[in-house]
Amino acid sequence: MGTLLIRGGRVVDPSQGIDRIDDVLVRDGLVVAIGHAGTQPIGKADETIDATGLIVTPGLIDMHVHLREPGREEDETIETGTKAALAGGFTSVVCIPNTEPPIDTQSTVEFIHQKAARADTCNVFVVGCVSRNREGKELADIGQLVEAGAVAFSDDGAPVYDAELMRRALEYCRMFDKPILAHEEVLELSRGGVMNEGLVSMVLGLTGMPAAAEEVMIGRDIALAEVTGGRLHVMHVSTAGGVDLIRAAKARGARVTGEACPHHFTLTDEALRGFDSNAKMSPPLRTAADVEAIIAGLADGTLDCIATDHAPHAREKKMLELDRAPFGILGLETAVGLSVTRLVATGRIGWPRLVEAMSTLPARILGLNRGTLRPGAVADITLIDPDRSWQVNVHAFQSKSVNSPFHGWTLKGRAVATIVGGRVKYRLGSE
Repeated sequence: MGTLLIRGGRVVDPSQGIDRIDDVLVRDGLVVAIGHAGTQPIGKADETIDATGLIVTPGLIDMHVHLREPGREEDETIETGTKAALAGGFTSVVCIPNTEPPIDTQSTVEFIHQKAARADTCNVFVVGCVSRNREGKELADIGQLVEAGAVAFSDDGAPVYDAELMRRALEYCRMFDKPILAHEEVLELSRGGVMNEGLVSMVLGLTGMPAAAEEVMIGRDIALAEVTGGRLHVMHVSTAGGVDLIRAAKARGARVTGEACPHHFTLTDEALRGFDSNAKMSPPLRTAADVEAIIAGLADGTLDCIATDHAPHAREKKMLELDRAPFGILGLETAVGLSVTRLVATGRIGWPRLVEAMSTLPARILGLNRGTLRPGAVADITLIDPDRSWQVNVHAFQSKSVNSPFHGWTLKGRAVATIVGGRVKYRLGSE
């Protein structure tokens, strides 16, 4: 595969405590060395990238992505979704199993691996279903799914509603040291809801989804994780109360982690005042106080990761009335810009913490051999221009869908090159 030299960038690798101007040498798909940048390169290379002024990070990992295939290829495919990931700076995505059919068999896992290999874009890791057909009635064949390569388990799009089933799932997954990625929602409280329950929903006359619907289920699953010793990962946390519950659980030593999505630390329920279905998502956009709590949770490590919950929907689906349009928002191609603009540029977190949240910790939670630039590691690398100002244009996205409320926004910070296994798979401007 030859050698690649990345010269003079700011190398940020939390797995090694590195944050300095340096060179990175890659050979045959692996990181060979990080050497002090100087007048002489650390080694000869077939290709050299001048990274002056850029942030050089372990490849970004999005641990919450809906690729839609199989079954909903009108929204997204593995090929288009992974191209969007590369454009967003992600070298790895973790696909969620609410496909049609759901990912609850070895053959479906193998199908996704084969399609990803054929696309030859970024790495695709697979999450298997907790329950058969995501129906919440009986456990899926978790052992067989692990054997096929599943890295975690989830019924996302719906909670694991039966508490006894959730307990057994946590116990069973503990045998394989795999986490359960939990969508937390009490359906009786949120059923029929379109947006956050609060002042804005009352003014608009729309049925609300209360914060309690999320927080009650988070509390239940934390209790079950503590009873079983299983690993619980709370997906798309959206409420201040949820952050508090996870913080307290971690203080007690529970094996609990959590994630925040860029839209939940950027937008509030005020975005629904124009009845824009692109701002309709589940869990919904909450209040300014919730946004502040999520940012604080990311800053102090209560929320370990940033994940996009990339949820593409074909244009005609989102054009329906607000109460009929599906929940979901695109995320892969705006995540870096939103995170830099909202978190780093405002001084709420630094680059090491951002890289940790978008690479190192997702790899650690899922047990992936990624998220580091240690010598011998797979050379998945992202180059980010921290000062690049750009305007979001959904019509230029690599994704098959355009459902984003950020169209027209000006953001700061953008991935300019994405390197997977030592090969440059994306360069900004060469799409």
